[in-house]
Amino acid sequence: MDSTSDKALMMKVKNGDLDKLGLLFERYNRPLFSFFYRMCKEAELCEDLVQSVFERILKYRDTYTGDGKFTTWMFSIARNAHIDHYRKQQREGIPVEIDEERLELDDEETKVVVNKQEKKELLEVALDRLDEDKREIIILSRYEGLKYKEIADILETTEGAIKVKMFRAMKELKDLVNTLNEECSHE
Repeated sequence: MDSTSDKALMMKVKNGDLDKLGLLFERYNRPLFSFFYRMCKEAELCEDLVQSVFERILKYRDTYTGDGKFTTWMFSIARNAHIDHYRKQQREGIPVEIDEERLELDDEETKVVVNKQEKKELLEVALDRLDEDKREIIILSRYEGLKYKEIADILETTEGAIKVKMFRAMKELKDLVNTLNEECSHE
């Protein structure tokens, strides 16, 4: 095993070499931030959630077995941190704010999509309109590059179920993009 592989570094963390966690943080703080940002769009909250993930990695380092990819284990922790945050807000009676402006297209967004940046923005708007479960699977697969088996491990389901959910999520995303594109072309 390569001594700088994720697994090797995490095994060192597990065995008490806590400085190696810094290397894992350097590798994965941006992908985790990106994951959280695509899920909630609040930069400050995303930074807190990334920190929470690494605190949990430290806290639960004894449970790391080295089976499977490190990123699968890490994104499982990230997903739980995200869920725990919203559960805590619900318990405390803090309403989950939905940014209505983000859900609606403004004049600039409704212009005809003619370049790559506009297409990317259109895709982001459509992605935001998906249910959280579908958005999460697409983000883990397409943005974070995880395999269906890894996503299945994170979501504690089967690879076949993930394939079906991914197919449905991509179909709905495609329909949303087409609808948004039609709305833009009529204005």
